[in-house]
Amino acid sequence: MGAFTVEMRGGIARLEFNLQGEPINKITRDVRDELEDVLGQLATDTTIQAVVLISGKPDTFIAGADIDEFVALETREEAHDLVRQGQALVNRIERLGKPVIAAIHGACLGGGLEAALACTYRIATDHPKTSLGLPEVQLGIIPAAGGCQRLPRLIGVRAALDMILAGKQVPARRAFRSGIVDELVHPAMLEQVAFEAAERLATGWKPKRGRRDAASLALDKNPLGRRVVFTTAKNQLLKKTGGHYPAPEAALQAVRHGLRHGLQAGLDMEAAFFAELAVHEVSRNLVQIFFATTALKKDPGVEGAAPEPKPVANLGIVGAGFMGSGIGATAVRKAGVDVRLRDTDLRRVGQGLRGARRILKDHLKRRRITKHEYRRLERLLSGGTDWGGFGRADLVIEAVFEDLDVKQQVMKAVEEQVRDDCIIASNTSTIPIARIAEVVERPERVLGMHYFSPVEKMPLLEVIVTDRTAPWVTVSAVAFGREMGKTVIVVQDRPGFWVNRILGPYLMEVEHLLREGVTVETLDKAMMKFGFPVGPVTLLDEIGLDVVQKASRVLHQAFGERMQPSRGIERMTQDGRLGRKNGRGFYRYEGGKRREVDETAYEIIEAEPSSRVPRDDVSRRLVYMMLNEAARALDEGVVRSARDGDIGAIFGIGFPPFRGGPLRYLDDVGAHKAVDTLDELAEKYGDRFAPCPRLSRMATERLRFHPTT
Repeated sequence: MGAFTVEMRGGIARLEFNLQGEPINKITRDVRDELEDVLGQLATDTTIQAVVLISGKPDTFIAGADIDEFVALETREEAHDLVRQGQALVNRIERLGKPVIAAIHGACLGGGLEAALACTYRIATDHPKTSLGLPEVQLGIIPAAGGCQRLPRLIGVRAALDMILAGKQVPARRAFRSGIVDELVHPAMLEQVAFEAAERLATGWKPKRGRRDAASLALDKNPLGRRVVFTTAKNQLLKKTGGHYPAPEAALQAVRHGLRHGLQAGLDMEAAFFAELAVHEVSRNLVQIFFATTALKKDPGVEGAAPEPKPVANLGIVGAGFMGSGIGATAVRKAGVDVRLRDTDLRRVGQGLRGARRILKDHLKRRRITKHEYRRLERLLSGGTDWGGFGRADLVIEAVFEDLDVKQQVMKAVEEQVRDDCIIASNTSTIPIARIAEVVERPERVLGMHYFSPVEKMPLLEVIVTDRTAPWVTVSAVAFGREMGKTVIVVQDRPGFWVNRILGPYLMEVEHLLREGVTVETLDKAMMKFGFPVGPVTLLDEIGLDVVQKASRVLHQAFGERMQPSRGIERMTQDGRLGRKNGRGFYRYEGGKRREVDETAYEIIEAEPSSRVPRDDVSRRLVYMMLNEAARALDEGVVRSARDGDIGAIFGIGFPPFRGGPLRYLDDVGAHKAVDTLDELAEKYGDRFAPCPRLSRMATERLRFHPTT
């Protein structure tokens, strides 16, 4: 049985796409060949007046091209041939000679949206699972089956670039407002409305379009206006990417070239750029990240046969501060659970609830939720100073400040209030979970759930398990983390866990460099040039210098002189400098915004900004401290795989995605070259750079962390 079936209803052909044996519809080589044949038959059949293209999948229209075929490409010539086939197929839809109506329900992405754009008319359901987008740049390539040509012509250059350059997916309602979709309907009416539109189009009816605003129309029609749009887009793009990601720049050029020289010239440029990008190292790394995150969505978090996760319908949170309110708001919005906040002071409870509502209101303001949804979600939030509601909790997350005694007191109190099958988690960034669980009678139901700040924006969750954590507890926490929209990695209960473990030496090296005279600006610029979203000194201020100080003490206690705590950070905190949160750190802050470097910070940490450290050594010292620690921590089993380690570093601390993560980057560099670099740095700057045993062994045996692809 093929992927396509045709059913006649009067003069209208119902063309259903249902790829057998797959949960989603995707465009494979066989699908392209079959659709080409079907379109040929539809074009020549004189009894057919119009075609309705619809999906047979419950939640997917067309999810895009088959990524496995894309990964198999080895040469530019192969990539060029592949994209030309895709362009020819989409062109065939557009030039069928009969109206084609796209009836869209579920994901309509990449090549799926490009096919829909070639249709005469587009109808989408208003269901939350219906989204449209061109996410190709997130894989290091560009929309190359006409997406860079047809979308700007349909909705305007500025709106199209906003989607294409960021790889954005938009919900159906927004797609309707922008003009991508012609009609928006309830899922139950999709097919009926599609056939009615087909009948109108078959009799010569022309749809009215042009929902774009007057400003966009004026800019598109004016050559000077278009130049301003493209110049602004390029400047914003380079500021965001630092020039590390070639795909968005290529997409921008393809859009501009096509509008200037015509559709076919634009398609030619799309194909040329795709052929170059498809075999580029950046694309290969981004695709591996995609595969890794996809695999993590299916990973239960334990080895072997996994028990069924326990559903979470009621969540208790102890601690109504910044983290507690962020966890609560995210749990309500993403997982739809009842959330009960508890704190010892009623004023703090009120502040926590207001903080959670502010997050929901921000989503309302950005049109990510409706007013009705906001009111419904708001009612799921409650709080108090007593333990009311905790007896119903399926999961309780402790989110009080980083103090072992306080956390143990909370754990003991929680255990007395909850059911025997309630999971108890600690949102700690540094304190060992086993120590926190020493005071409870059933430590097998205790684990760590380390969220990153701000919770509503940061994508990573570390689920931290002890030697006594029960498998059902682990899989339940992992499943709930995913319901909250997080990418989840399971981490062993070791000091610093994974993210802070590899971040610690990196940030500790910052003080060494500062004390050697390297300026704050030089440090931040060096690491942003490497590809981090912010520099290490900015990161210190963002995390909070008091938090960094506590974390460094934990790491020093565990690892000794190799992780000597920062004396400079201690002096900064003694001076009342906590970073952005109180407006005083290495930088000055006004109105919550970072301003210039605070020059008095050098005096406090006893540094003289007059460096003789070679510029290349600045970035090498910082990067290789992290790389070496990542290899060491993996060897100790802190994470279950190199895959998890790379994803944790990318989503947790912003390690440059285009480099694939610290362990994949080491693979690209080569263990033997990494060891040579560390030996050189150790000779110049001290034994803290000595390569760890795992790296030395890998260098000798020419091993890799990841299998070759």
